[in-house]
Amino acid sequence: MDLTGQNFIGNTRSANGSNTFQGVNPANGEDIAPQYVEATADEVDRAVEKAEEAFRVYRRKSGAERAKFLEAIADEIMALGDELIDRCSKETGLGEGRLTGERSRTVNQLRLFAEVVREGSWVDARIDRSEDAPDIKSMKMALGPVGIFGASNFPLAFSVAGGDTASALAAGCSIVVKAHPAHPGTCELVATSILRAVEKTGMPDGTFSMVQGISYDVGTALVEHPLIKAIGFTGSFKGGKALYDAATSRPEPIPVYAEMGSTNPMFFLPGALKEKGSEIAEGLVNSVNLGVGQFCTNPGLVAYENSEEAQQFQQTVTDHFKKAEGGTMLTAGIQSAYKKGLEKLLQQEGVQLVANGEENGTSTTTGVPHLLNVNSKHFLANRALEEEVFGPSTLTITADGPEDLVEIAQNLQGHLTATLYGTEEDLEQYSDLVDVLQRKVGRLIFNGFPTGVEVNHAMIHGGPFPATTDSRSTSVGTTAIERFARPVCFQNFPDSQLPDELKDDNPLDIWRLENGERTK
Repeated sequence: MDLTGQNFIGNTRSANGSNTFQGVNPANGEDIAPQYVEATADEVDRAVEKAEEAFRVYRRKSGAERAKFLEAIADEIMALGDELIDRCSKETGLGEGRLTGERSRTVNQLRLFAEVVREGSWVDARIDRSEDAPDIKSMKMALGPVGIFGASNFPLAFSVAGGDTASALAAGCSIVVKAHPAHPGTCELVATSILRAVEKTGMPDGTFSMVQGISYDVGTALVEHPLIKAIGFTGSFKGGKALYDAATSRPEPIPVYAEMGSTNPMFFLPGALKEKGSEIAEGLVNSVNLGVGQFCTNPGLVAYENSEEAQQFQQTVTDHFKKAEGGTMLTAGIQSAYKKGLEKLLQQEGVQLVANGEENGTSTTTGVPHLLNVNSKHFLANRALEEEVFGPSTLTITADGPEDLVEIAQNLQGHLTATLYGTEEDLEQYSDLVDVLQRKVGRLIFNGFPTGVEVNHAMIHGGPFPATTDSRSTSVGTTAIERFARPVCFQNFPDSQLPDELKDDNPLDIWRLENGERTK
């Protein structure tokens, strides 16, 4: 497919701007054709206006129709074949195996949301009738046009057709995507797949648009547009907080569902270190360095009590880190931020460099693994030590006893995950630690590593601020659809004018709450 470097305003291509940029191969620093034209304020406005027009039609599409649309997107992405993988690999430095797996995750979550909307009970239909009270019915309905920002580290699964897109389209929202400038060609390929699916399934023009841009102006124009009703974002704290501030400062504030990263603390308890410290050490090093540490679930903090077993564990981790090889990071900017983050950490009182890995000299954006250590006293006295360093590093925290571990947990900010490695006896002994961590994270893990987020009905990928801007939601899993819907109540409406989900004869055969009883 010939890439054009243009924006997609609904089903129409557009390139009215004068600012251009290109994708860059992070492995060698070379520009990748073609030139991409940054969207103008007028083009963003036209994209959102089209999304509003499309929403008035798309919101009324049945769950079955939206399901066919989502499945068609998945089919069209797969039809791109090797072209998508090759282009994405050039723009990100990620390998074929990683990207093939990510593509599978992308299409599988589209198909999973298709199942959800085809079945239909997600709308939480509620009906209350009685002779001496009004006839009250309610359900969740789509918010309106949604702005979605693609992520740098997952160019497929958290990008143009990623989880935010899948859940927003499933809910019945039209969308305008702000493509990530680190992989513009990948974004264009996926956008063409979505537009083919729009055409094949008869969805209205404007159901999907995508604007390109390397400056903040494009994203700001999208967030501040009065017709946009919600924002989905995955990225840095700085970027997510800026969008959140802009959205809440609007004359009509709107929700921003920003997943902004995390240091995902791990607590290694005495029983686990005694029974399988060597095995855990190897797993930790692999988890920290997976994908050159460029995961929002990368374990950036590791806490344990000082003991003979703990000292042996630390030595084993150190030995593994010294042998760990660096890898190509996604962009030169990400590599620069990683280096600056490490420098900042090493300037903090009590922080020591324990080991660093081997530098791979074949890449211009290599991220070298680093292992650091600090004692619990210094960690508790310095909030900066909890900040995310996006890359292949982790900070181990040596505690003096169980009370220190609990205090560390109590002083944590919000994170996506926390992990407890231990025996069942450990869990009983450290029940206070478990209780504290339940309030700090969206996902609490026992005897596993946080990297790797399953896409299913039960998964929660969220957490208290600053991990996200809304701890009540998730960006992964089928409940992500609820972010882009709101409850609407109908009182004393004639049956013929109600949505099918609320009609008396339940034509969709969905589960509903009728007079307090769950029933079909």
